[in-house]
Amino acid sequence: MKFAAFIFTILVFAGCSATVKGVKEDTQKAADWSKQKVNEAATTIKEKTE
Repeated sequence: MKFAAFIFTILVFAGCSATVKGVKEDTQKAADWSKQKVNEAATTIKEKTE
């Protein structure tokens, strides 16, 4: 029984670390995407006001 609990604990920690890594990657991509959209909007406004 102790062995099964040990294996379960290892699997939980492995799953959590993979989830945290995915969240970090998604957050970085979202920040880059936001910067790109802000720059595109600023360029559009600049072109319309010139």
